[in-house]
Amino acid sequence: MGGANESSPSSKLHTRLRLWEFPDRYVFEPIDGLADLYLSANRSDGSMNLVEELPPHDSSTNPKCQTVYGVIGVLKLAVGSYFLVITGRDCVGSYLGHAIFKVTGLKVLPCSNSRSTSGNQSKMETEFSELLHAAEKTIGLYFSYDINLTLTLQRLHNLGDEFKSLPLWRQAEPRFLWNSYLLEPLIENKNIHAEVGSEKVNVTLIARRCTRRIGTRMWRRGADPEGYAANFVESEQIMESKGFTASYVQVRGSIPFLWEQIVDLTYKPSFDIVRQEEAPRILERHFHDLQKKYGAVLAVDLVNTHGGEGRLHDRYAKSIEPILSEDIRYVHFDFHRICGHIHFERLSQLYDQIEDYLKKHRYFLLNDKGEKIEEQTGTIRTNCVDCLDRTNVTQSMIGGKILENQLQRIGVLSVNDTISNHPAFDAKYKVCELFMFTNPGSSCLYSSCLFVSPMLLLDGKYSCSVWANHGDSISTQYSGTPALKGDFVRYGKRSTQGILNDLWNSLARYYLNNFADGTKQDAMDLLQGHYTTSVSRDMAGPSKAGLLENYASFRLAFALVMGALMFMMMSLRQARNDVRHLVLSLLWAGLCIGISHFVRANGRVFTNRPRFYQSRH
Repeated sequence: MGGANESSPSSKLHTRLRLWEFPDRYVFEPIDGLADLYLSANRSDGSMNLVEELPPHDSSTNPKCQTVYGVIGVLKLAVGSYFLVITGRDCVGSYLGHAIFKVTGLKVLPCSNSRSTSGNQSKMETEFSELLHAAEKTIGLYFSYDINLTLTLQRLHNLGDEFKSLPLWRQAEPRFLWNSYLLEPLIENKNIHAEVGSEKVNVTLIARRCTRRIGTRMWRRGADPEGYAANFVESEQIMESKGFTASYVQVRGSIPFLWEQIVDLTYKPSFDIVRQEEAPRILERHFHDLQKKYGAVLAVDLVNTHGGEGRLHDRYAKSIEPILSEDIRYVHFDFHRICGHIHFERLSQLYDQIEDYLKKHRYFLLNDKGEKIEEQTGTIRTNCVDCLDRTNVTQSMIGGKILENQLQRIGVLSVNDTISNHPAFDAKYKVCELFMFTNPGSSCLYSSCLFVSPMLLLDGKYSCSVWANHGDSISTQYSGTPALKGDFVRYGKRSTQGILNDLWNSLARYYLNNFADGTKQDAMDLLQGHYTTSVSRDMAGPSKAGLLENYASFRLAFALVMGALMFMMMSLRQARNDVRHLVLSLLWAGLCIGISHFVRANGRVFTNRPRFYQSRH
């Protein structure tokens, strides 16, 4: 299968470049023997051209020189352009015979504009520069120079050889090409050159995160008016054994209508359904788009039926009812009520409800001659509130069932055999979760993120640690922490250590969501071109307190709460011996209550909000 996806010689991508930093320009010199032309970028205005040789230089000019492994793209702002390049990489495995690399270093190369700008414009550009440096710290980026990872195996197989010979950036699925906006200047300048028993079983798990409504946990909820859902991820599990190759695709995404959950320093901010009358239209648009891409769709809703989640569930169930059909089905499974926090084996009840659908719509399967003998004709769309923890546990269960069925089909397992009957099944499989980039010299494709890890059977239970790593990667990008409930996905049961890890990660999410994710959201929006101050895309944004003001607000809120709690505890201890201290302790308690009400009413003032976030009311 790998050979079918080879790029033509003319579109080969450079795997190593020598970056020369001259006083007036940056020059990218290919050092892998694939081309004779160099890419030159003017350091004053960011303009680019191809040159045949390096500028003259001697000991007096003394240009800096270092090796880079790809150019992610170019961001154009009013005072200049910024090149983002890869300065470090590690090979972490292979996918269909092609090497997969992890980004270990990034660098921003500024090209300052000499034009004069207003004070306000310069201040805004300074803030954008801060966001670029925040983006440099992004973790979990993986890429390939040789293979298109934005398309599922089934779609790749169904496309003709002419399509597969195109450059990778032209083959890419736009939803999953994360640096599409950053690539525009480069594309416009045409600078892209270029085991069960004795059987071995390799399983690859690829996640592709959609760029249409990209963002962080609390600042990207629900769907936009076009039907694009937040945290929408396409997960493809690929199995290779005995010459056969099989694939199964499932998706996750936020509940697809307009709703918000704005941070306000409370542990669980309230849910706010926006413009409820539009929910059926937006939801219909979302599901019809899924039908075009995947065929039939079974929506699995895991949210609670009470409280704020209950209101989301009610709106979801009512809004989807008019479009339910043989090809669009809806199943609700109250995960917390049925499984609680430890009885995840009760997911078998959900499987009983969807088993007929899985068998009807099958999976993609190629025989040892590369001929298609099965095709997947429908997918499962799973959601909880965050589409992280409950969703990952559920998707791993479905993935395990599908894998078992595939192994039975090709004869690795007998018809009535199951994976749980083979505790020795610990064949390692390589996985790459991909942030795909496409670059001028050293193309990368910048999509989502996977992992290299073995699948294990522990104590006779199916334990797919790759699904746990898969969930951790998706969760880290969206919420800032690994997924909760990961111990069950890894080991098939809950543990005390796993529960303690969940507690720690929950507290970390609280801090990050309230005091860090606003800046992270801005960085994502900036790199996606959702707001810019470039010449061609001028867009003025509302004023926003800077980072120092945000930090000061956090310190003030934290000091108020902690100070009141400390004095209340001191007074309560002293109140044992003195009635006056009892009265004082009551006063402090009242102050604490007052502060809590103040924080609840004004908590949004103290949080780290994105500069350009606007409520959708």
